[in-house]
Amino acid sequence: MRTALCERFGIEYPIFGFTPSEHVAAAISRAGGLGVLGCVRFNDPGELDAALTWMDEHTDGRPYGVDVVMPAKIPTEGTAVDLDALIPAEHREFVERTLTELGVPPLDSHGTGVLGWLHSVARSHVDVALQHPIRLIANALGSPPVDVIELAHEHDIPVAALAGKAEHARRHVANGVDIVVAQGYEAGGHTGEIASMVLVPEIVDAVDVPVLAAGGIGTGRQLAAALALGASGGWLGSCWLTTAEYSEGLPVSATQQALLAASSSDTVRSRIYTGKPARLLKTRWTEAWAQPGAPAPLPMPLQNLLVADAHQRITLSGDPTVVSMPVGQIVGRMNEIRPVAAVMADLLREFDDTLTRLDKLR
Repeated sequence: MRTALCERFGIEYPIFGFTPSEHVAAAISRAGGLGVLGCVRFNDPGELDAALTWMDEHTDGRPYGVDVVMPAKIPTEGTAVDLDALIPAEHREFVERTLTELGVPPLDSHGTGVLGWLHSVARSHVDVALQHPIRLIANALGSPPVDVIELAHEHDIPVAALAGKAEHARRHVANGVDIVVAQGYEAGGHTGEIASMVLVPEIVDAVDVPVLAAGGIGTGRQLAAALALGASGGWLGSCWLTTAEYSEGLPVSATQQALLAASSSDTVRSRIYTGKPARLLKTRWTEAWAQPGAPAPLPMPLQNLLVADAHQRITLSGDPTVVSMPVGQIVGRMNEIRPVAAVMADLLREFDDTLTRLDKLR
């Protein structure tokens, strides 16, 4: 399985693995793909620098990339305290009441939330990443500002951007983006309303840069289908959430328990995670926000600041029925904890089997 992107990035397989875990990202790169570390969870630039330094030391010289969350238009955001003051009291009351009803205990102390959703913090992520031997900067919110794209190009780093429509892809390329990630409706996290089977060929036909297919890809058959649709590789995220490296050798977490038990029907597309539509695991927490009388989610980044403490409380509660986790519809096939290398081996084996089977149809 080789495409032009393999030569471009110095990887064995055109498999780009997005993950918030540096342990998983490094394992993906060691297995022949390109591990892409999600930076949004790092509030402190020093923490991101430490994570990337760890990856430098544990990727065996293999290439890796980073993923930031940066809107193309610079918002007026002020400080975290200023933003916090914009959150309505009724929203806070709803969150606290819901957590109590769900039996989620309080925290001993309160943090500042995940500030990586803020534009200024995302820019600091880029600055830190460029001090390391990264091979790709991806942006989860489409095109980053043009000056950020130009800065990456000055360092000979290509830029990828996610797109949910062909018109978005064309705009990304016009801004200087090098690779478009066509992310279909099935995907976890921020996603549009067009399914991958329709979206991928639309975007492939709309732009003259390589396209990575995302959304609903977790097997070799699905990866083969993505390449058949014209993609130059796959962008996989959800399937790494139940890998052994994600839990860093610790016992299976409540989040992983919930993922292992879920079917492909157990996700919901909602704005309650960040303020923008994102596909999440369906739990008692997501259902509470869908009940009559629940407040409408706030715009990004206010919604994330509103629920940041709640997410920490939910995680620490250890209750699989209330976890809050972005995941795609491929979750129905994530039925066991396995090392990244095993997941990759199965992808490659099934890909080869699929091509062999299709060849017999000629």
